[in-house]
Amino acid sequence: MYLLYNGQFISEEEFRLPFSNRAFQYSDGFFETMIMQNGKVRFWQDHLDRVLEAAAVLKMEIPSFFNKPALSDQLEELARKNHCAELGRLKWKIWRTGAGLYTPQTDAVEWIVTAAPSQSPAQEFVHAQTCTSVQTYFSPFSGFKGVHSPIYVLASREKKEKAADDLLLLDGQGHVAELTASSIFWIKENTLFNPSLQTGCLNGIARRNLMRLALQLGYSVAEGLYKPELLQEAEVVFAANVTGIKQLSGLDQLSFPVTIHPFLIAAETLF
Repeated sequence: MYLLYNGQFISEEEFRLPFSNRAFQYSDGFFETMIMQNGKVRFWQDHLDRVLEAAAVLKMEIPSFFNKPALSDQLEELARKNHCAELGRLKWKIWRTGAGLYTPQTDAVEWIVTAAPSQSPAQEFVHAQTCTSVQTYFSPFSGFKGVHSPIYVLASREKKEKAADDLLLLDGQGHVAELTASSIFWIKENTLFNPSLQTGCLNGIARRNLMRLALQLGYSVAEGLYKPELLQEAEVVFAANVTGIKQLSGLDQLSFPVTIHPFLIAAETLF
């Protein structure tokens, strides 16, 4: 496998990190998961925007190279080298460089991108269960990937133990937040609903694009604090991330309508 490390292509065997690496020592970094499709990164500008947002929160200095077309060209070349340009999963990891203890010696960053073949998500319906082992919580870091990863690790572990299709994560007050690796949405009376970022849910790339699409199609968009029982009033409930959309058929003892909703038909064009 080839890697893109600080703008240079290297083999997996060549990659080395020092013991003082701040991502390893302090989780002083974040990551972005992207889909390469037909030789292009899907939602590239949104991914770049979220990288810049995360770096601003963590007070990191992002190289000007990130804003230049040469970076997306390199990502496309990486996918070709790893034989996944038609459909691949890219993971972009960024961390603060230098040593030191909690106080950084510099705000400069290092970064690496990996690329591997991916598959289109199966189109089966998902019956979710409520997660009981962890809760989401809002912080300056909860909108992007990295610092809060243990929440999703433990939730995914619980999902495996329960042999569940997926788990619904709630915040500390019992409000709907997200699924283990997806945002959750529902539609009622021409309104697209999604949990508020105040629940601690990820500010996902699919979330951003589906909200834009809803407004373009004439739907209202509502973000708020919702209890799970409100989902039973929905016309359709579905999950989405950068890989695509899956419809929910139920949650615990609740059953949701299984229908081909016009909004889902329109949303297929995004993925």
